[in-house]
Amino acid sequence: MSQVNAIGLNSAKSEDIVKSLNTLLSSYQIQYMNARGFHWNIKGRNFFELHIKFEEIYNLLLLKVDEVAERILTLDGSPLHAFSDYLEISKIKEAKNISDGVAAVENLLAGYSILIKMQRDILEQASDAQDEGTASLMSDYITEQEKLVWMLKAYLN
Repeated sequence: MSQVNAIGLNSAKSEDIVKSLNTLLSSYQIQYMNARGFHWNIKGRNFFELHIKFEEIYNLLLLKVDEVAERILTLDGSPLHAFSDYLEISKIKEAKNISDGVAAVENLLAGYSILIKMQRDILEQASDAQDEGTASLMSDYITEQEKLVWMLKAYLN
């Protein structure tokens, strides 16, 4: 008979989901800092529109950082909170010294592509574990970010 956690999910499967969510959390933190850096350092002809858009993006990312950390706690896990851990396991790399709008948008687009793939994998993992809470969260994120990817790609064309 399998062990279940306080919310009735298989403990072993929940531990695996927590591991995946910590990798997602780390990747979100790096994407957040990249967007924040773009907001601070953007220069050029599209400064005003991109400065505002990057602020909108980093605020959305910050909300997700908190939601993912709280989901980890809900699953009886511990969210990572050291930036050194984020840098070690994030699937997204730090972006440094980018002030060009096109390069910044391309970087965010690449990061969102990574996040969407990770979230699809976690969605599948959560579905297998009958973890509706995590599955619902990932589904909502995917829907929102697919639209953002379309918009970022439209901006580049």
